[in-house]
Amino acid sequence: MTDAVVVESLVKTFGTTRALDGLDLTVPEGSVLGLLGPNGAGKTTAVRVLSTLLVADSGRAEVCGVDVRRDPVRVRRLIGLTGQFAAIDDYLTGRENLVLFGRLFHLSRSAAAQRADELLERFELTDAASRIAKTYSGGMRRRLDIAASLIARPRVIFLDEPTTGLDPRSRLSMWDVIRDLVRDGTTMLLTTQYLEEADLLASSIAVIDAGHVIARGTSDELKASVGGTRLELVVDHAERLAIAADVLERVGDGPPSIEQSDRRVTVPVTSGAGVLAEVVRQLDGAGVGISDLAIRRPTLDDVFLGLTGHRAAEIEADPEPAVAGADHRDGGRS
Repeated sequence: MTDAVVVESLVKTFGTTRALDGLDLTVPEGSVLGLLGPNGAGKTTAVRVLSTLLVADSGRAEVCGVDVRRDPVRVRRLIGLTGQFAAIDDYLTGRENLVLFGRLFHLSRSAAAQRADELLERFELTDAASRIAKTYSGGMRRRLDIAASLIARPRVIFLDEPTTGLDPRSRLSMWDVIRDLVRDGTTMLLTTQYLEEADLLASSIAVIDAGHVIARGTSDELKASVGGTRLELVVDHAERLAIAADVLERVGDGPPSIEQSDRRVTVPVTSGAGVLAEVVRQLDGAGVGISDLAIRRPTLDDVFLGLTGHRAAEIEADPEPAVAGADHRDGGRS
């Protein structure tokens, strides 16, 4: 399979901070790579380099075989970009926004209008097409933003945390939109802080920390690397923790870990929900009261704690300074 995006040893510094520190990744044509990491990991910097909004200090980056540094104009003709914030004009209607982007791509007036109507229908915005974008909900604005990125039918789309700040309903709607793009064979680089989002949408996931990839694989492979499915128990009284740990060690698939402050015992399991009844029976027989008992899979924090020794929340904000036009689609213009 041909790689639509190739990144090799990419370095980008801001002052004394290396936002990208030898980044390597590939995105096969027609697939979705989830670039997973916390704020400050380098995700947005990578997207801005690939979309020609920033120039890397060293390394190589190609999109559809075109070198990003040597031929940025040609790259812009091949890509669509949706940044972290909707880059639409609040005082134009939905249709006017899309026609404007079409004209910026040098489409004729009739072609721009036709393409705008196609995208409005596809993104279920036809009924709101004549309303100014300022009146749109957050989810509608994001759908319009992605629609604008598709005006010129790009071969590769960069989505930089497209659901950050959306309410749960709007997030689910956005996931449906992205799935439709995937089914159409679009090549996509999706950055996100949400393991669930990457799990649902990405063909494979690259975990990035401190500007370089620290792990890559499917969601299941990454979860397995930090212990897979776990059984978590919170007991009523801290003095019963040792007894509870003995019970979970017998039914689990590894040594339990104990958190005294939370009265919590955790043990890896492979039998899933079927083990719950046995645990309840044994705990009851041992006289251990249960405050909470659940089967859970690893979270983003679990993955990062296992891979890096720190949690995602401990990462500082992205050191990259504001870039003029970075949250607009300048990188997608020819």
